[in-house]
Amino acid sequence: MAYTVGQVAKAAGVTVRTLHHYDEIGLLSPSGRSGTGYRRYDDADLERLQHIRYYRELGFPLEEIAAILDDPASDPAAHLRRQHELLSVRIRKLQEMVAAIEFAMEASKLNIPLTPQERFEVFGDFDPDAHTEEVEQRWGDTDAYRQSNERVSRYTKDDWLRNKAENEDWARRFVEVMSSGAPADGPAAMDLAEEHRQLISRWFYDCPFELHTCLADMYVSDERFTAYFETIRPGMAAYLGEAIHANAITRA
Repeated sequence: MAYTVGQVAKAAGVTVRTLHHYDEIGLLSPSGRSGTGYRRYDDADLERLQHIRYYRELGFPLEEIAAILDDPASDPAAHLRRQHELLSVRIRKLQEMVAAIEFAMEASKLNIPLTPQERFEVFGDFDPDAHTEEVEQRWGDTDAYRQSNERVSRYTKDDWLRNKAENEDWARRFVEVMSSGAPADGPAAMDLAEEHRQLISRWFYDCPFELHTCLADMYVSDERFTAYFETIRPGMAAYLGEAIHANAITRA
């Protein structure tokens, strides 16, 4: 059976732009074309895409995935076994990294040497005590939590006000891109997704692409984060999540 690029994108949870990119670099070229030149994918193409997605989730660069899949001695069953083994080894680490690390970031602000009035000025009506116990239980042993705690313990009131201003400026520009109708996997949105990743890395903890995509998934799956982004702009959580994934695919 033949599938259009749109059908494959929807079934696999990727963007059409991603599939076009895979075709351009020779990672996943459709097996056929329609009479008018449109891409047509068959079941073998879908199986290859499945393996590509598995390896991407494991953090493999596209060039390495191509080398693995194009190996003449490759065996689909062996690929699945290898992917299962790799996932089993890394699953605990990924669970620890999962995106609510930002709760740790917020909770760690408890170490800021500010008066109650100053804390209110910096955080508005956010309650930094709200998730402290949850954060410490779930992520207290992670490197990101320790790194974030160590960094923020040195921040002053001016540091936090500067951080707040940078994040508000980023959010304003991100909303402008959303409102313009630009696609989430377009260059403008991806550039701001990359800026978002760098803001986290600069202020709190090292945020590689793999962790950033985990955060993106949590923005959509965790209603607390979704609600936060929705207060800035309806639909922002999903749009940001897609932009982060597209940026990781393009830049990683």
